[in-house]
Amino acid sequence: MNFDLNHSIDLLSRTPETLRTLLAGLPDDFVRSDEGDNTWSPYEVLGHLIHGEKTDWVPRAQIILSDRAVKTFEPYDRFAQQQADQSRSIEVLLDEFASLRAQNLKTLKSMNIEETQLDETGIHPALGTATLRELLATWTTHDLGHIAQIARVMAKQYQSEVGPWKAYLGILKA
Repeated sequence: MNFDLNHSIDLLSRTPETLRTLLAGLPDDFVRSDEGDNTWSPYEVLGHLIHGEKTDWVPRAQIILSDRAVKTFEPYDRFAQQQADQSRSIEVLLDEFASLRAQNLKTLKSMNIEETQLDETGIHPALGTATLRELLATWTTHDLGHIAQIARVMAKQYQSEVGPWKAYLGILKA
């Protein structure tokens, strides 16, 4: 499938409500459980998504579309959420994420991006040259990957409780 900006905006606009449906009202021990060492809980994934809304996707799109001579992106701290206030409830994080995402999509739409602009480039500090199309497709895919991750982490909370059906539950094998 070829990238379609309108489809991406539609998908990106759904992530906050999808996460709210999955996570709001659940007990802390459920949303803060992870898969073991060096893995993230749904709470941490949401913190990561919030940090991305603040520092990654739209700021990088703005760099690509700018008149700057050098369009190098700032490095992104994938673990910044671990430095954030961990006492906030999941509902507070869900509200913050929804607000940031709505503002970012409003900003993205206001850019009035034309098809030819999707081929403009910026420079990722580790990956090199990237187009606006690639950045926006990655933002969409990144959301979907983290939704799947959250579902997997949540499913694994019942891994020892499903008995023989584990053989049929591929999500528990991931």
